[in-house]
Amino acid sequence: MKALTIAAGIATTASMAMADVPVLTIYTYDSFVSEWGPGPAVESAFEETCGCDLQFVSVGDGAEILARLRLEGARSPADLALGLDANLMAAASATGLFAPAQIETPALDLPIAWKDDTFIPFDWGWFAFVYDKEKVPEPPRSFDELIASGHSLVIQDPRSSTPGLGLLLWVKSVYGDAAGEAWEQLNEQVVTVTKGWTEAYGMFLEGEADMVLSYTTSPAYHLIAEDDDSKAAAAFDEGNYLQIEVAAKLASSDQPELADAFLEFMLSDAFQSVIPTTNWMYPAVTPADGLPQGFETLAHPETSRIYLGDEAREMRDVALAEWLAASTR
Repeated sequence: MKALTIAAGIATTASMAMADVPVLTIYTYDSFVSEWGPGPAVESAFEETCGCDLQFVSVGDGAEILARLRLEGARSPADLALGLDANLMAAASATGLFAPAQIETPALDLPIAWKDDTFIPFDWGWFAFVYDKEKVPEPPRSFDELIASGHSLVIQDPRSSTPGLGLLLWVKSVYGDAAGEAWEQLNEQVVTVTKGWTEAYGMFLEGEADMVLSYTTSPAYHLIAEDDDSKAAAAFDEGNYLQIEVAAKLASSDQPELADAFLEFMLSDAFQSVIPTTNWMYPAVTPADGLPQGFETLAHPETSRIYLGDEAREMRDVALAEWLAASTR
């Protein structure tokens, strides 16, 4: 009986100690928290400094994070959202669910100037069609050439995926009022529209399409992690669409100071140095040791295309309607 009493006391003490540890809950996308993504290293590094329990919750792809937060509203258990992007910022801001970060932001290494103090960038890259150099020895250098090539494509659904939405806006920025006609032609080459990036890239690697919508940085994974230089990304003459991924604090968070501490940590070397070889993107703040060897070989578009603010939200609605109409013809 005495042993049972002691054991029960130890268990109670342990439970009380756990209850005193603050929990920071972050909604993010699938690949971020995968075993090969940045999530595990980020969680370990932050917990060493915060005296907290960092819990990542995978919510599908980037656009699904915002959809879930809209559904949950102020009742959401999330303290932070990590994985929205510049295309979704105006829509996210309009929900009233997010609060400005109370941090000092260091100089950011982005292709464009950044002034927003609610949505804090953590990485960036250009969307691109990735291909196998042996199967596609002469890659297209523009959307017109892509359409003329007849290459089979795998893309992502813009309603659930930030790359899919980026492609919609990319096509819209190039073709303007003729975007619907361009989609009618492109759709003849699309093998599958997947829910998210992971499924699409997996299909490409399995040989189910000639090219896949991904990033100019995707070949770095094959080069650095697999010592495989057979993959490349197409830089288009008219420019590639820029994605800037962001994190933001929920106004309803019951750990606002801890959330700010994470956003500050997110821009530190400890976080940013993990990004290039786990998320396979450019870091928002270049680490002290620079970028890993191999990044200098990547395609580097001369022009960055991007919509920002209300224009991004307005163009999203128009471009989505055009894509849906073209997809039903």
